[in-house]
Amino acid sequence: MNAPYDGDRGQGAGGNPADQGPPPSHPSPDPYGQNSYAQDPYVQDAYAEDPYQAQGLPSQDPVDEALYDRAAHPPPPPGSYPEPQPLYHQPLYHQPPAPPHAPDPRIWAQTPPPEPSGPSRHLPYGEDARTTQFTGVDDLVTQAGEEKQEPDAFAHLFRDQQTSGQQTAMPVAEPAPAPAPAPPKKPGGKAAGLLKSSAVMAAGTIVSRLTGFLRTLVMAAAIGVGTLNDSYQVANTLPTMIYVLVGGGALNAVFIPQLVRAMKNDDDGGEAYANRLLTLVVVLLAGVTTLCVLAAPLFIRMMSAEIASDPQRMEVTVTFARYCLPTMFFMGVHVVLGQILNARGRFGAMMWTPVLNNIVVISTFGAFIWAFGSFTESGVDASTITPEGVRLLGIGTLLGLTVQALAMVPYLREAGFSMRLRFDWKGHGLGKAVGLAKWTFFFVLANQLGMIVVTQLATWAGSVAEGEGFTGTGITAYNYALLLWQMPQAIITVSVMTAVLPRISRSAHDGDPAAVRDDISYGLRTSAVAIVPCAFAFLALGVPMATLLYAGSGADGARNIGYTLMAFGLGLIPYSVQYVVLRGFYAYEDTRTPFYNTVIVAAVNAAASGVCFALLPARWAVVGMAASYGLAYAVGVGIAWRRLKRRLGGDLDGTHVMRTYARLAMASVPAAIAAGGVAFAATRAFGSGAAGSLAALAGGAVVLLGVFFAAAKRMRIEELNAMVGMVRGRLGR
Repeated sequence: MNAPYDGDRGQGAGGNPADQGPPPSHPSPDPYGQNSYAQDPYVQDAYAEDPYQAQGLPSQDPVDEALYDRAAHPPPPPGSYPEPQPLYHQPLYHQPPAPPHAPDPRIWAQTPPPEPSGPSRHLPYGEDARTTQFTGVDDLVTQAGEEKQEPDAFAHLFRDQQTSGQQTAMPVAEPAPAPAPAPPKKPGGKAAGLLKSSAVMAAGTIVSRLTGFLRTLVMAAAIGVGTLNDSYQVANTLPTMIYVLVGGGALNAVFIPQLVRAMKNDDDGGEAYANRLLTLVVVLLAGVTTLCVLAAPLFIRMMSAEIASDPQRMEVTVTFARYCLPTMFFMGVHVVLGQILNARGRFGAMMWTPVLNNIVVISTFGAFIWAFGSFTESGVDASTITPEGVRLLGIGTLLGLTVQALAMVPYLREAGFSMRLRFDWKGHGLGKAVGLAKWTFFFVLANQLGMIVVTQLATWAGSVAEGEGFTGTGITAYNYALLLWQMPQAIITVSVMTAVLPRISRSAHDGDPAAVRDDISYGLRTSAVAIVPCAFAFLALGVPMATLLYAGSGADGARNIGYTLMAFGLGLIPYSVQYVVLRGFYAYEDTRTPFYNTVIVAAVNAAASGVCFALLPARWAVVGMAASYGLAYAVGVGIAWRRLKRRLGGDLDGTHVMRTYARLAMASVPAAIAAGGVAFAATRAFGSGAAGSLAALAGGAVVLLGVFFAAAKRMRIEELNAMVGMVRGRLGR
């Protein structure tokens, strides 16, 4: 059998086969042997049954290669096989460069060299790292949905034509230089950016909350935690409730997505839209503030019939309210300016400027103590406080919010935002935002109606209990415990979701429910690492916390605040979850569903609080109302979760989220039991004063953290491990 004619092959080509020696009597078992036939690439398979068998897929099967006895037939090392010669020694045209091929089986099928000790990149079956593409599991999962472009099988024809054209007089444009490689991305990606933004906001929130607690301590030392402080709390809470009702909820829930869209779609980066929004808020709140100051007595009667029934308390409370109500104007300005900065990726200013407000208020109540003495010395109440004292506290409260709002202006200038009033509201999207805000208004209205019911019942119960000799059982105890209870949620959950919310809004706008689900799941699981153990810590250590912080207001009043804090305790978990889940509806500009959900929460809270007020003694009524607050949010979470799950196509990563919360709870239960036992023993040994409370709190906290961390580590809770790893990385350990 003669070798197939393949053109002029130079010496010996086309001659007598005898010139090349007699053929072998049988094919060589080693097709890559050292005989002269195997050295010629054109006749090496001339006498084989299938000349192309070596190139077939079955012959390249790694399993067959694994069964092949390489010891008996060792292949030559890579590179010893002669490179194929061109078809023509003197071609008329320049041959194009050989296109890239798949990995050469003659290379990857070699016997692997001895493996070095330790990790190696060599793969099974002798694959060489130079000719093998390594793809990790993460890349396979990430690239599963991407369409990869197949190489053009006829690209060489274009190169032939281009090369042929170069031989003629046709000029060919030089190819454009390759673009510069993109700079490497910073490690961490989206999660690292969110953690960095959350860390900035968490730091500001921590300082703000700590100074806020210091403010409450100074307040308690100045005017106690009894009926006089109840009057101040009602007057100071009133502007916040009205502000949130009028526009605060809409600003936080509706206008953030609108600002993000304006920055993305408008030519000026959304600056004109932001100025129109700022102008609208200034005009609206200025009018509302004026009306509310004039109607202050009416609002006080609405908030507390018990206060309105006492002329002296009513007069003092109305005076406080007329100084406090203008703060709602500066609240709105502060929130708008802060959201403008948040939409531009600057999250720190909104979290740090409240520190200035706290400093001003602390200085004000400190001046009150300096002028009139502490509460333990003066025993001041609504009948003995002087008009000068009321005026001092009212002006200081108003000045604090004013400084907080004006402190945002330098940050805006640094961000390149130019503030100016714009009244061209029509036709620029504000009407759509106002339409969406309609449901947010009803949302806040339902929430505030529930709070009005609680305020009415708490002030009434506090007055009755104080008449029986129990202080710290009214609305002041409720608000102080609520402020302490909300601290983990404000530091962790709000900080995480403030950074995540713009991403959720963009994903919802782009029609990507999977990205929305992933961000919500991330927010829930990340915040749960701190929220769940803190909830159990409040349950176990609520009394020593309160007695240590509010010891200056009297031991009995501080202890009653601690009981209220314990009742709030576990409700922190559904409260935090509800906050995250509702952000999913706001991202889709759905404010109707949160309204219906809040109606349910407010109704359950008001009904359960009424039952507690009717059934429990006056000194325990506020404790029952605190437990009702968490119960109401637990009901609301169940309803909101199912609705958002349907909105995202039936998948909310519920299994992953629930597994994380369940494991954290199982780690927290033994930690809380052990911490409570240590705190009780320390209180019995050292007393319930400041020293005993400090020992109980310190010992209980150490035990709680140690037991929780040990249990969580054994359960391999990935979110906790990631947080610990991040902290160790920051510390360089």
